[in-house]
Amino acid sequence: MSTASRIARALADLGPRYLPFADAATKELPLGRLLRLSLFQVTVGMAAVLLIGTLNRVMIVELDVPAWIVAVMLSLPLLAAPFRALVGFRSDTHRSVLGWKRVPYLWFGTLLQFGGFAIMPFALLILSGDTTGPIVIGQAAAALAFVLVGAGLHTTQTVGLALATDLAPAHARPKVVALLCAMLLAGMMASAVVFGLALHNFSAIRLIQVIQGAALATLILNGIALWKQEPRDTSRKSAPARRFGEAWEAYTAQPQARRRLMATGLGTAGFSMQDILLEPYGGQILHLPVAATTSLTAVLAIGGGIGLLTAARWLNRGGDPFRVAAAGAVVGIAAFSAVVFAAPLGSGGLFACGVALIGLGGGLFAHGTLTASMAGAAPEQTGLALGAWGAVQACAAGLAIAASGILRDAGSALAVSGRLGEALSEASTGYLVVYHIEIGLLFATLVAIGPLVRRPALRPLSARPALP
Repeated sequence: MSTASRIARALADLGPRYLPFADAATKELPLGRLLRLSLFQVTVGMAAVLLIGTLNRVMIVELDVPAWIVAVMLSLPLLAAPFRALVGFRSDTHRSVLGWKRVPYLWFGTLLQFGGFAIMPFALLILSGDTTGPIVIGQAAAALAFVLVGAGLHTTQTVGLALATDLAPAHARPKVVALLCAMLLAGMMASAVVFGLALHNFSAIRLIQVIQGAALATLILNGIALWKQEPRDTSRKSAPARRFGEAWEAYTAQPQARRRLMATGLGTAGFSMQDILLEPYGGQILHLPVAATTSLTAVLAIGGGIGLLTAARWLNRGGDPFRVAAAGAVVGIAAFSAVVFAAPLGSGGLFACGVALIGLGGGLFAHGTLTASMAGAAPEQTGLALGAWGAVQACAAGLAIAASGILRDAGSALAVSGRLGEALSEASTGYLVVYHIEIGLLFATLVAIGPLVRRPALRPLSARPALP
């Protein structure tokens, strides 16, 4: 073998050996094309960080916007979540003269995100009261911006996942799912760093530049992601029209489809209630410094990445996606137990271990349920199935996060007032109420998943065709 051949072979082996998800590539979907397609997850992660993280703080602290207005604005993107199933169905049945069914919806979702980000900074400046115009204009414009970004985000992610399912062969889908989820985490982490550095010296001009930069990045990255991904098929324009209600009835008539969605909702709520409480819990109850609580996001993301990698390898060896999801719920129960015991023990190390396990369990659960949704849909129902999964997950997460703040405040108020007894008069009681509810939800998730795991006809994912 010549020296050039040895070098070429070494370079070919470099990706699978040193990149965790490089072996997701197949002949039908090479690594370069797969990585390019996964850029839509980067923009979704960027939008999530900008809305929930950066703008949450900027609106309250720097712009002096009332907290209740901020809460309402941040909840508006959730209004688009229930429509993910409809969007997925439309992308399944779209009749395009150009022969595409996914690309038009991906592009439309991108334009919605771009439009929302384009008007958002000016709307926020009016909303802050730092103008001579009526405040109602700022409120209406900000509401429109958040709705547009939310609708675009949900549309892009739903149709992008459906397109990835179309392109990837069945045996490679677990690894493709892991790569796409990992790119979402990577987009969130990178965006958090970039936005933090860009807004270190805050000014209104800098805020405008950051948000409009995110808009431009969304347009460019999503354009690169969908370029020449979906093959054209002009015969699709003659496909018979179907109604969403009929398609939904056919989908939910599949064995255990409703139970699968119920398990997804319960597990997502169980893992999501802690989203806004971990850092305050570490600072207020465990007296950790700001640097230590800030690093929790990285610990959570690392745990999530390990969970995705573990799930991908498990499923690639013929594992059952429902068993993977159940394992994630079990890990989550252990994780929240560690977080609960960290308070009486005063152990920051145990708390950090619990946070890492939350990420690990969440990664296993998300990968397992998403892969099961991909495998449990017929080719003509891929978008509908993934839209239903996304709608249930987004709604469950949003409601759980909202409920966690209410439950934490109510529990702490009752504890401090002594109404729960002397044993529960500690300030940590409000947090512990939420964590115990999360443990209960994860136990309920195991109950919901149980019949799915015990099905005798269940075969390894790589050998199992889509359900009719």
